[in-house]
Amino acid sequence: MNRRRVARLALAALLPVACGRGEVDTAAELAHAANAAAGDTVVVYKTPTCGCCTKWVDHMRENGFAVVTHDLDNLEPIKRQLGVPAGRISCHTARVRGYTLEGHVPADLVQRMLAEEPRIKGLTVPGMPMGSPGMEGLYKDDFQVLSFDEAGRTEVYAER
Repeated sequence: MNRRRVARLALAALLPVACGRGEVDTAAELAHAANAAAGDTVVVYKTPTCGCCTKWVDHMRENGFAVVTHDLDNLEPIKRQLGVPAGRISCHTARVRGYTLEGHVPADLVQRMLAEEPRIKGLTVPGMPMGSPGMEGLYKDDFQVLSFDEAGRTEVYAER
């Protein structure tokens, strides 16, 4: 993939936010888009007090992603703008290369998606399953990572 395409995809990832949200600094968003051209930058929208979101951000950084976070009090408008399917939400929403990530999606599956470039809108891990990245604890639940399309239809992308 050439630098121009990466830059366009990074900018496209940010436009829904930059164009429709007074809470987000447009100049900062565009600067982040320019930085994304150099590599895979994950732009994360989370609440300021969510510890598991911070742990997921750490997980993504540990797996080679640059991460930019935006703390917002209300994530519902972002989720709606980015097309997260109703009933498939979690505690944070992110964008990378034009794809939406909802919740505790494992970094290796994000890398797989970016390598395969499927015709999907994004990936989601609904809820907050124990044992998913950022939700490590005393036990681990089995969970599904779902892909979703423009119409909100979901399919199992992977099981963990």
